[in-house]
Amino acid sequence: MKRKLQVFISSTYSDLLVERQAAVLAVLKAGHIPAGMELFTAGDKSQLDTIKRWIDESDVYMLILGGRYGSIEPSSSLSYTELEYDYAVSEGKPLFSVVINDQALEDRIKSEGSKVMEGENPSKLKEFRTKVLSNISSFFSDEKDIKLAVHESLSDFAAKADLSGWVSRSEIPNVKALTEEIEKLREENRILKESPTEKRIESTKEKPSDKVQETINILHDQKITVPANVMATGEDWETTALHFFVSNRENLINGATNSINSSDAETFMYGKIAPKLIVHGVMENEKVPGARYRRSSVTKFGQSVLAELDRRGLKKKTTKPA
Repeated sequence: MKRKLQVFISSTYSDLLVERQAAVLAVLKAGHIPAGMELFTAGDKSQLDTIKRWIDESDVYMLILGGRYGSIEPSSSLSYTELEYDYAVSEGKPLFSVVINDQALEDRIKSEGSKVMEGENPSKLKEFRTKVLSNISSFFSDEKDIKLAVHESLSDFAAKADLSGWVSRSEIPNVKALTEEIEKLREENRILKESPTEKRIESTKEKPSDKVQETINILHDQKITVPANVMATGEDWETTALHFFVSNRENLINGATNSINSSDAETFMYGKIAPKLIVHGVMENEKVPGARYRRSSVTKFGQSVLAELDRRGLKKKTTKPA
């Protein structure tokens, strides 16, 4: 099931409208859910409690820190933005921050004036900035930096199994249907156990489908050359698509990607082998959620082909199947 993470975006408001919008769009483009308090005005205790509940219900907290400290909460003498950040830290909420760099802030002050700089509490802003930079954070100069930070951070967070996220109702398993299927399988298992041994053995002797057999024959006849830079021997290797498919089954099931960090072997499998296997339906190519690369991996039909070869004991043989 594909999870959508809810991302709470915290910042001062009027001076960072463009940056907040860039963050919102980046979160949406990554397939997740942005949350923020644009409809609330800081300065009320009940509203701070509401913001805390929003942070509690979110999976990730994001801070955008510019040149303003923000409105002060009277009882603590801290800004609401800093209180939100401290609360997220105290609750152990996964978080990341983007902080405007000095040059970008100077350029904005020159073009937009004092409305984008802190005039009343510069020392508190400096202390808050130091605190933020001691945790997971990066600098930004413009909207592109913010979008990049969102993309990279959410890619990492999305891979964590301990984050709940949101799941479409259509993807939630039908418990009743699963229960009925389990009961059906139990009954079939009971009948099989009560049947004579000979009948059970005979029932397992299933013949492969015509499509599986045809695919095995095609892959056996298809010759490929594995280049020396991929082989540990340092020499080219002449083999068949079928032999390569079976010999590298684990790597192909896990998937070969076109990531810039891929090894020579993985690059070869993705660029040269996968396209040949995709044509015959034993592999498929897909976009990796939250990443810039794609992945080719074995399909269910490809797994059926491997299972049939296992059944025949041909896992490491290169003789042509009957």
